[in-house]
Amino acid sequence: MTDALSRVLETRDWLLADGATGTNLFNMGLTAGDAPEFWNVDAADKIRALYKGAIDAGSDLFLTNTFGGNASRLKLHNGEDRVRELNRVGAEIGRELADAAGRPVIVAGSMGPTGEIMEPLGTLTFDTAVEMFHEQAEGLKEGGADVLWVETISAPEEFQAAGKAAQLADMPWCGTMSFDTAGRTMMGLTSEGLTALVDKLDHKPLAYGANCGVGASDLLRTVLGFSTDGTARTLIAKGNAGIPKYVEGHIHYDGTPELMADYARLARDAGATIIGGCCGTTPAHLRLMRAALEDHVPGARPTLDEIAARLGGFSSNEDGTGDTKAAPCRGGRRRRRG
Repeated sequence: MTDALSRVLETRDWLLADGATGTNLFNMGLTAGDAPEFWNVDAADKIRALYKGAIDAGSDLFLTNTFGGNASRLKLHNGEDRVRELNRVGAEIGRELADAAGRPVIVAGSMGPTGEIMEPLGTLTFDTAVEMFHEQAEGLKEGGADVLWVETISAPEEFQAAGKAAQLADMPWCGTMSFDTAGRTMMGLTSEGLTALVDKLDHKPLAYGANCGVGASDLLRTVLGFSTDGTARTLIAKGNAGIPKYVEGHIHYDGTPELMADYARLARDAGATIIGGCCGTTPAHLRLMRAALEDHVPGARPTLDEIAARLGGFSSNEDGTGDTKAAPCRGGRRRRRG
C-alpha cells in the first residue's frame, strides 16, 4: 500500500508543514535545559495543544515532539531507557488528533541529531548511530507516525544512518539538514552535496531539503541550490521566522506573519513542495502562510536579489557553491516587516 504522504502528494502540488516545536513549548512554560520529550507523558495536554495549534492553523503535516528522543540526548536527562515509550506516546497523541481533523493530516515522527560527533572526528560509529535512530523509529512507528522526519542534521554520515534506520523499520522518511552561514552545514556539506548524497541512498527519502539554519533568506538560497538541475524531486523548505535576537533575556525572532507569508510564496516559486517554518514560527504565522499558498499563482524562480529585497539580506556572500553573484548581505538595504 502506498504510504500516506505519497498519497497526499499525488493530489496536491504543495503542502503546509508546521512551525516551531521549541518556541511554542517555551511559550507554554517549558524551561530551558529540560527535555521536551518528557512532556509527552507528563504534560500531554500541552502536547495536544501544540499539535492542534498547527492543525487548526492549516498545516497538512506536523512533527511530533520527539526531536531529541534518541538515547544519546535522553541520556543527558537520565531517560535513555525511555526512548521507545516517549516516541510512541508522542506519535500516539499526534495520531489521535490527525485522525480527528476531518481532512488528511500527516503525522511526521521527528528525529533530530544524536548530539554526538561521528567518526573519524568523533567517537560515534555509524552502526551505533543506526541503532539509536532505529530504536526511535520503532517507537514512532508503534505510535502511528505516517512518516519519519529526520531534521537539523549536519553530518552526511548521520543523515545516512537515519536513512538506514528508516529502512530497518520499514518506514518512509523525509530528511532535512541545517545550513548555516555561507550555505554549508556545520560539517561542511553544501546543498549540492546533499542532493548527491540523496541520489546515492538505497532507501531514498520521499522529500528532502533544509530547515532552521540562519534566516528565511539564507534557507531559500539553499533551496535554490537543490533545484538548480531542474529535476522533479520533492523539496522541503522549513525556515526560521526571521533572525533571532536577544531581547530582555529571551530569544526573539523578528519575522512577522506577513514576512513568513511572503517567504512561503517565494519558497513555492523556488521549487519547494513541503513548506513550513522552524524556530520562531507560531500558529499566527502558519495561518497567513496557508492563506498565501492558497492564493498564490506560481511565478518565476526568484533571484537572490528578489529574495533579499523581500525578506532581508543574506548572512554572508557565500552560498556554499562558490557562486557569490547577486548575494547582498545583511546590513545593506532591506525591507523589514517587524
